[in-house]
Amino acid sequence: MTDSIQAFLDQWSAAELAGDTERLAAMLTDDFVAVGPLGFILPRQAWLGRHSPGELSYESFALAEVQTRVHGQAAIVTARNNTIGSYKGHPVPEAARITLVLIGDDGSWQLAAAHVSFLAGTRGSPPIPGAPPVSGAAPASGAAPVPGAGQQPVPGAGEQPNRA
Repeated sequence: MTDSIQAFLDQWSAAELAGDTERLAAMLTDDFVAVGPLGFILPRQAWLGRHSPGELSYESFALAEVQTRVHGQAAIVTARNNTIGSYKGHPVPEAARITLVLIGDDGSWQLAAAHVSFLAGTRGSPPIPGAPPVSGAAPASGAAPVPGAGQQPVPGAGEQPNRA
């Protein structure tokens, strides 16, 4: 089963690299949602919209340090996402930690959720508190915009539960 998951991840990475929204759309569940590195929510259409002309483009997109746990018809994948690219003309951070939730059966998988976190101290990401900046890292005041950070929140997302 992990072979089919790795094949899915390879296809997903290739589609992200190419900005192939048609292929990506087929790989995402209808209710796909992502949480970006600053806590913003990207529903399916916003995730796909990142690849609009002039928005997000990659020169490289790869997963490393992949760990997969399968639980019935779900798989949880954690990995390091290494990228070179730009968003609206600004370089994107070169490394992030990503958690992917895959849903599938009979070796056919779809991506249901993603969570992306900066790797502090890597080029383009926020610095480790108290540590000297990484050579080539953008200063906090001149940091590049983050894909999707300007998206409107999803209704109900982040609301506190009613504890009455």
